[in-house]
Amino acid sequence: MTDPKKPDQNIDDDWAAAMSEQEQSEQEQAEQQGTGDDDPWAAAMAEQAEAEAQAETPSEPDAEPNAQSASDSVFRPLAQSAGGGASRDLEMIMDIPVKLAVELGRTRITIKQLLELAQGSVIELDGLAGEPMDILINGYLIAQGEVVVVDDKYGIRITEIITPSERVQKLNR
Repeated sequence: MTDPKKPDQNIDDDWAAAMSEQEQSEQEQAEQQGTGDDDPWAAAMAEQAEAEAQAETPSEPDAEPNAQSASDSVFRPLAQSAGGGASRDLEMIMDIPVKLAVELGRTRITIKQLLELAQGSVIELDGLAGEPMDILINGYLIAQGEVVVVDDKYGIRITEIITPSERVQKLNR
């Protein structure tokens, strides 16, 4: 193969010359590293290896090999005791707040209908009058109940606790 600008010169010879120059420069670099010239990467790697070796060997001869961590003395172990393990586990979650919501019903509307809503508009829901309301905990249906008024405030009286199989059926509606 030849260069169109220099038809007399062979490109393969140029490649061979370039490759030999590269090999020579690599050999020179290897020799310089072997003679002790400063290589910052090699020095950094050697320093890191030395620091790791010092960290593995204890600097104090009287250090205890079976020393306990501070967490053992600060935190109680979570091992269950024979008698009160279940009640203790339940106590751990008693103060976790949850969101309770009561749902009157649902509906689907288009964006056009949404934009047409104004003060005084009525939205029809799929729930029937007198039908029990859904009680949701963190968005999950757990019970149904009826609305009550106590001292001018709304409340809900639980009339039915939903079983897990009923929960699955209610989610599909």
